[in-house]
Amino acid sequence: MQLELLNEQGQAAGKVDAPDTVFARDYNEALVHQVVVAYQANARQGTRAQKDRGEVKHSTKKPFRQKGTGNARAGMTSSPLWRGGGRIFPNRPDENFSHKLNKKMYRAGMASILSQLAREGRMAVVDSLKIEAPKTKLLAAKFKAMGLESVLLIADEVDDNLFLASRNLHNVLVIEPRHADPLSLVHFKKVLVTKAAMEQLKEMFE
Repeated sequence: MQLELLNEQGQAAGKVDAPDTVFARDYNEALVHQVVVAYQANARQGTRAQKDRGEVKHSTKKPFRQKGTGNARAGMTSSPLWRGGGRIFPNRPDENFSHKLNKKMYRAGMASILSQLAREGRMAVVDSLKIEAPKTKLLAAKFKAMGLESVLLIADEVDDNLFLASRNLHNVLVIEPRHADPLSLVHFKKVLVTKAAMEQLKEMFE
């Protein structure tokens, strides 16, 4: 597999050989879906809580007499059948949303995503990307000159200038290969990878 090499003006500057084991795999839609769902589920926190019928604020007085009203029998207003009553199976703060995903499946899913991005032309390689100062304006101007609006940059090393300049751009994310995740790869329209980062991705996902 060959990936497009871009210069700092966003122009094509040739091709770069990429390992087929990571960038030329068949697309496995079911596996990619499972990897993305597991990543989102494992990021959830069990912070929501609901009350059962013993925890809601209510009176223990019988709402109306047992017979003669035509209504169904009711003992107290905390019943789950009543508006404002407790939940039958309430959510608890210690609820576990995590999905188990084998390392081999995760690596295969990530390689499948990277391969599909390469086939669609949404991935390109750059020698390196540096800025002189931690200024958001400088990085925004650089990406604008390259014709990129929504971009994920995977750099072998993210220095302070690059990190500080990118954190205020909502459509730009700069990360190292070890922080690459399936959701970001799918979300951004263009993925830029430095040559050194490409070698690290090969070691991680082949």
